[in-house]
Amino acid sequence: MILIDGLIKQFGATRVLDGLTLSAPAGQRIALVGSNGAGKTSLFRCLLGEYAYGGSISVDGLDPRRDRAPLLQMIGFVPQIAPRLETPVGAFINYVAEVSGASVGEIEAVATKLGLDVAAVRKRAFVRLSGGMKQKLMIALALGRPTRLLILDEPTANLDPAARASFYDLLAGRGRDTAMIISSHRIDEIAPLVDRVVELDRGRIALDDAVSDAGALGSTFLANVETSRLEESFVRAAREWGLKQIDERRWSGAIAGPDRLRFLGFVARHAGLLASVELREASRENENVDAVSA
Repeated sequence: MILIDGLIKQFGATRVLDGLTLSAPAGQRIALVGSNGAGKTSLFRCLLGEYAYGGSISVDGLDPRRDRAPLLQMIGFVPQIAPRLETPVGAFINYVAEVSGASVGEIEAVATKLGLDVAAVRKRAFVRLSGGMKQKLMIALALGRPTRLLILDEPTANLDPAARASFYDLLAGRGRDTAMIISSHRIDEIAPLVDRVVELDRGRIALDDAVSDAGALGSTFLANVETSRLEESFVRAAREWGLKQIDERRWSGAIAGPDRLRFLGFVARHAGLLASVELREASRENENVDAVSA
């Protein structure tokens, strides 16, 4: 699917990609990690045909520079920073659907699953949307059409927990013939989404390893939380996570598998208020129970 050999990209005297070689079969899901300046964005831009480069790239037999138009039709891209477009949301969706051969209805259906009311913002300029709305629409434009490759740069930025859960479900529903490259600064947040981790350091591959436990994608955990007392900050955060209050001290709800580590971060921040926390995988309720007592 992806063949990269000796990739070099240089800006003036600075070499941001330094002889990078990488291959990935169709359907593989790769986490691309590394610090700022490691070369992640430059690699994406080369794959999208935006940058001239040294070495060679082939994506499903296509050259990103020479065959850019047909290549972009098969790639869904979610940038880390949304473009500043004055185009109305409805016109933006129509344009992407037309050039990619997609259905406007399918794009809008994905947006709805993510919690974006397209009808309410159809005439609003894209640049006037909130950060979360922009992210939901960009994801819908990438996932709401047939693709062979998804390039996702910090895709869950600005998303609330419910939207992240829907995003994970949408990824889980993609066929295994769709390759994915997901960029993030934090591997713990995206490890459940992928089956391979590639770390860049100053334009070179510092780590290339398989992920042994990618099964959390598409899974759900049942959370039961008991507090020793209540504070308003906890109540607000619990409701944002979709937890429902059972009685004065107990809360419960469903947590998307890839959000498990993020949820445990929420738990850690409120450890002083908690008597106990239990996570149980929904499909295996009698096994894999993680209990934390505070």
